[in-house]
Amino acid sequence: MKKFLAMLGVMVVLLSFAFSEELTVYIYESLSWIEGGTVQKFEEMNDCEVKVVKLGDAGNVLTRLVLERKNPRADVVIGLDQSLAAKAVEEDLLIPYKPKNIENVKDKALIFDPEYYVIPYDYGAIAIIYDPEKIHEELESFEDLTKFKNSLIIQDPRASSTGQAFLLWTIAVYENNWKDFWERLMPAILTVSPSWDDSFAKFEIGEAPMMVSYATDSAYSQYYYGSSKYKVFIPKEGAYVQIEGAGIVKGTNNIELAQKFMEFILTEDFQKEIPLNQWMFPVIDVELPEVYQYAVVPEKILTIPAQELSNNLERWLKEWEALLY
Repeated sequence: MKKFLAMLGVMVVLLSFAFSEELTVYIYESLSWIEGGTVQKFEEMNDCEVKVVKLGDAGNVLTRLVLERKNPRADVVIGLDQSLAAKAVEEDLLIPYKPKNIENVKDKALIFDPEYYVIPYDYGAIAIIYDPEKIHEELESFEDLTKFKNSLIIQDPRASSTGQAFLLWTIAVYENNWKDFWERLMPAILTVSPSWDDSFAKFEIGEAPMMVSYATDSAYSQYYYGSSKYKVFIPKEGAYVQIEGAGIVKGTNNIELAQKFMEFILTEDFQKEIPLNQWMFPVIDVELPEVYQYAVVPEKILTIPAQELSNNLERWLKEWEALLY
């Protein structure tokens, strides 16, 4: 009898494990830190499993969603910025959901999607970081970037959200003359990387003295090196702020669990992990690490209206491709 009861207990445990809910979350590679304890908190809170699928850069994540449109395999996607979110909504890949705790977002300007297809979770200004041991001149404007041949690493705007944000930054500054600027910039570009990770790896081993990155990189440098190894440059024309968000994938069979995950993203358990892992600012009020006093806060913010993004992004990307290739 004892053996039977023991076996029955094991079977109950196995059955409960087998039938526990599983949430599939698509992320880009740099978000893999969420596997180090963050999603486990959600699993414990909701008696479920979270399957995290890493897909290179944010552009790769969107591409996968498009390819799986007729047979979606993800429930939630994390990592779509303003431009990628506009594309995802245009492609009818997401469903709207307004979290109950959306009021936690400290600045309503961060809620870039008024229909709540995409919910913000972090933000940061795009910037140029450079090695002051190799770049001795004072940098002031975008035009200063054109003075250095084969010195700048950028990301491909067709695949990388950071690269796309940089392209949009130049459009916000130069408007209809942005292609003229890129023609002047091309001799300065050493390489076009597929992702931020790839760019930073090249930058850290000294392949080029400048790269497109974020204004929080000086805080990163203080945290890991104890000094501002690299300098952050935001041109006097202003800074372009990238806001990243998450959404529920259209066709999910786990709608309630997906909605709970969207709520979880706006809790302190998730948000407090962003500064030292994502090196971006959280969207709710949490205590920032001391090194964030070294993060560069832009004086002037540039944006492109969401509708203008949606109407023109594909054309801009094709025009950029024609210029460089």
